[in-house]
Amino acid sequence: MTLDQIVAEARQLPRDQAAQLLDQLLTDAARTPDPEVEGAWKIETRRRIAEIESGAEAGVAGDDAMAQLRRVVGR
Repeated sequence: MTLDQIVAEARQLPRDQAAQLLDQLLTDAARTPDPEVEGAWKIETRRRIAEIESGAEAGVAGDDAMAQLRRVVGR
């Protein structure tokens, strides 16, 4: 089957089965991270840590970050 055929078939599924299919596909995709993305995140993480350790940037306490997030999402 082609990808277009698979999508067409998936669109015929009842909503709950389509949601299950999507959940399974996303779960499988998350299990195997893209090595290129993982490498980029490692570089970015190291850069951010170095900025905080050098004093070039100030960190944000976890509780403060969560409070800011709650304000943004309205919870």
